Amino acid sequence: MQTDLLILLIPLLPLIGFIINGIGFRKVPTGLVGIIAAAGPLAAFACVLLVFDGFTTISELGKTAPVRTVLFDWITVGHFNIPFSFQIDQLSLIMLLIVTGVGSLIHIYSIGYMKHDDGYGKFMAFLNLFLFFMLLLVMGSNYVVMFIGWEGVGLCSYLLIGFWNKNTSYNNAARKAFVMNRIGDLGFLLGIFMIMGAFGSVEYVDVFEQAAGFPIGDPTVVAITMLLFVGAMGKSAQIPLYTWLPDAMAGPTPVSALIHAATMVTAGIYMVVRSNVLYTLSPITLEIMGGIAIATALLAASIGLVQNDIKKVLAYSTVSQLGYMFLGLSVMGYTSGMFHVMTHAFFKALLFLGAGSVIHAMADEQDIRKMGGLRKYLPITYWTFLIATIAISGIPPFAGFFSKDEILMHVYEHNKLLWVLGVIGSAMTSFYMFRLLFLTFFGRFRGTEHTREHLHESPASMTIPLLVLAVLSVIGGFFNVPEALGGSASLAEFLDPIFELSRKVSPHSFDETLLTHSEEFMLMGISSGVAILALVVAYVMYIQRVNLPEADTVERPVVEKVLYNKYYIDELYENIIVKPTRGLSDAFYSFGEFIIDGVVNGTGWAVKQTSGQLRRLQTGSIGFYVFAMVASIAVILWLRFFIKL
Repeated sequence: MQTDLLILLIPLLPLIGFIINGIGFRKVPTGLVGIIAAAGPLAAFACVLLVFDGFTTISELGKTAPVRTVLFDWITVGHFNIPFSFQIDQLSLIMLLIVTGVGSLIHIYSIGYMKHDDGYGKFMAFLNLFLFFMLLLVMGSNYVVMFIGWEGVGLCSYLLIGFWNKNTSYNNAARKAFVMNRIGDLGFLLGIFMIMGAFGSVEYVDVFEQAAGFPIGDPTVVAITMLLFVGAMGKSAQIPLYTWLPDAMAGPTPVSALIHAATMVTAGIYMVVRSNVLYTLSPITLEIMGGIAIATALLAASIGLVQNDIKKVLAYSTVSQLGYMFLGLSVMGYTSGMFHVMTHAFFKALLFLGAGSVIHAMADEQDIRKMGGLRKYLPITYWTFLIATIAISGIPPFAGFFSKDEILMHVYEHNKLLWVLGVIGSAMTSFYMFRLLFLTFFGRFRGTEHTREHLHESPASMTIPLLVLAVLSVIGGFFNVPEALGGSASLAEFLDPIFELSRKVSPHSFDETLLTHSEEFMLMGISSGVAILALVVAYVMYIQRVNLPEADTVERPVVEKVLYNKYYIDELYENIIVKPTRGLSDAFYSFGEFIIDGVVNGTGWAVKQTSGQLRRLQTGSIGFYVFAMVASIAVILWLRFFIKL
């Protein structure tokens, strides 16, 4: 009973914060707004820790069955039942720790970052609401509850991206995110309908147990996994549904950290890992996923090489890293994909919050060409940003090294070409991240003198989350140290029960490596060496040679121009999708206006005109009425007797 109460409180506490600040955002004192908003996530994190402790204690006794809490029977049609229920197991616990832990830090950061904004109370309420829906997504025991959270985080993303809604471009970015996510969500919804039809249930336990009896490559399972992956492509920004995420940087920086780094965009990864047995049964889907993932990783990384907006660089980095996560899942390295979700949450949230600290000090300036030399003005921001940069670049012994190398190791066993491409993407990641670091924090200050006079380190409410995330970015990789380095792969061991059915249907190729320790050392050395080499190249270009980015008005070489303009993909979508769709809608509108409306309005006009003329016969003269009656009788008699009607 105590566990059920704790489980219920996890999503309820942020919801209470939303209700209080959402209803009373104009009346709640500014000092209380942040306390109320941050208290919910912090208390939820404490509840997760208590549930985690109880669950691990039970697991040590050999009982690893999921803890299922049914709140109420929701939908019942004949024998088909969908309860509103939660499921707590190893996978949901890892996600809950990430969502509530990192989410709490971002809420605290937001107190300092947004406190002077006119919509402060409303903003904090939206953050709480987002966290509530994300927790529903993670905790649901079936696909329908997951879908509620899935749609809820999409709604909150729209509200938060367009939070500064007086700016038309920000509203357009929010609308773009909403529409592109709806495209993916349609695929996800169709996948849920197919699951209902194929298995007669949407509960994870029922669906996965039945699916384990299907043969590998079953067409129904392939169709289901493809449709679910379409949903993941939208939410987790994979080709072709990725262009919304860079534009989503229009929202306040805490939004970028919470939604587009640590939580919402990893929902697609979580969904695939949760559905691991279905994907293990569908090698075709995994191959397609791998191709899309590596293409996304390389395309986004190459665009990030030349971007000059500090948040846009991080946005394309997020798209690229999500590609790496899906790449790991595509070779059934489910644990490695989740491991990278965890480490990425630490260092990417730190990078975004560090970027927010820079933007805060620079009076909202985001162009790195107008920065430089900030390390002496923002020492805490600089050192934490440096730690996150090393971590994301995959340089040992920081967090990203362990998770990214584990993905590349699985990819190497599966496909050597994909591994080579993955290493190239890793090199690009290291280059553009150190380029960003050097141009922002090193060299001379390139902004205005007025801006220089106001440069200052951020307040404690912003720097304390940076320090905590910096520590996690350093030690996060040690949660799953491979045996080759003397570790016990603790995360893999903890998550092992989640993949039990996958191991049964594909015992020889699931989430395990057959590489020798010497081969693992070789792969680690190559990956680390490439990352360090890219660091050196960035140092030579931007520190020694001071090769500063050109202004937008300067003509660029063809390749750089293509990269700077993001391969013109937004323009391509505009010309082949948006404009034809708008033209078709205009044509239908014209058809409706001139044909359908013409018929309807014309009928009304004809009746009105006819009745108007007939009305003139009503003169009010009795003599005329008698004459008309006699004439009518005469006509009728004439027709009757002479025409023989």
